Amino acid sequence: MPVLNRIAAFHADMTAWRRDFHRHPELGLRETRTSAVVQGLLAEFGVDQVITGLARTGVVGVIHGRGPNSGPGGPAIGLRADMDALPIEEASGRDWASVTPGVMHACGHDGHTAMLLGAARYLAETRNFDGTVYLIFQPAEEGVGGAELMVREGLFERCPMRMVFGMHNWPTLPAGVFACRAGAMMAAVADIGITVTGRGAHGAHPDHGIDPVVVAAQIVTALQSIVARTLDPAESGVVTIGHINGGQGFNVIPDSVFMRGTARWFRPEVGDAIEAGVVRLATGIAASFGASAEVSFRRIVPATVNDAEATALAMDAARAVAGDGAVRESDRPTMGGEDFAFMLNAKQGNYIFLGAGRGANDPMVHNPGYDFNDEILPVGASYWAALAERLLARAR
Repeated sequence: MPVLNRIAAFHADMTAWRRDFHRHPELGLRETRTSAVVQGLLAEFGVDQVITGLARTGVVGVIHGRGPNSGPGGPAIGLRADMDALPIEEASGRDWASVTPGVMHACGHDGHTAMLLGAARYLAETRNFDGTVYLIFQPAEEGVGGAELMVREGLFERCPMRMVFGMHNWPTLPAGVFACRAGAMMAAVADIGITVTGRGAHGAHPDHGIDPVVVAAQIVTALQSIVARTLDPAESGVVTIGHINGGQGFNVIPDSVFMRGTARWFRPEVGDAIEAGVVRLATGIAASFGASAEVSFRRIVPATVNDAEATALAMDAARAVAGDGAVRESDRPTMGGEDFAFMLNAKQGNYIFLGAGRGANDPMVHNPGYDFNDEILPVGASYWAALAERLLARAR
């Protein structure tokens, strides 16, 4: 079952939806226009029910198949796409570039939404399955916790399903190639904040103050020893400080410096060790200079861990669409994070990558020059359709 002819026939429609979403990006929990467009298209396709209100702007389309088990209490699966954009100024130069200053679809959620809409249109037309498909359009994936909100607000109680599946475009993979693995697929994520407080002084008289800039520099360097010198070398972890702010004048030692960064890991025990190390080093180094440090370590998402059974089913569906040679087993997880993890913590499921690469210089996600590759839209939509038709197969 390669790319479905019916889905290929409305490739242009999916491209138009995707570029419209791209032109009008919205940040997490503010996806009011996107949500309204999704609701309108689902109604136009003739889905059986459109559920709204979960996590403010979330939408779930419900499609029942034609078989005898297609109704309440019957077998069901969930297919999920994210809808939100990022606070990045776009520099893609595309005709459909963002018209909203400082906001762009830099991660391809516009394409994810369009692919799931393409699958919704096909499944609502054909209904060649026995059971129920829940099409989950999730808001606020980018660090706001939309998946956690949907789960907490009763997604799986209102939409009972055995398994749930997610997908993300991946520009470092060739277009149309799928990659997946059982077990850890993406890392747990924490947001680190450190405020170092010293005592301000004239830059020419540092002996009159306690320089928080010097303290902050020592902390940044020392934090790298957490992974290098306190974790088991067989474990994976990252500690990165990506933002430092302190002072205004070239000749002024400020009172304080604020640093912000991220930590990544897979096993919960490693996350605990990283958190303890960040607190110990930041407060200890600051105290040794006569300063103080206040540390926050906010855990945003857990690791994204694929269920083995669901992964085998997902890879079979991908092979049915792309062929054996275009489905790869990932040899290692990525340190990127994904809030679909909250859904996988509640249900069996799988998260798969779909290659979107155009060439060696194609920008990666979260880059101002990134733009979703519209050529993979029918591939992703066909994968969703294959999952539904294979996992909820009708009796022959």
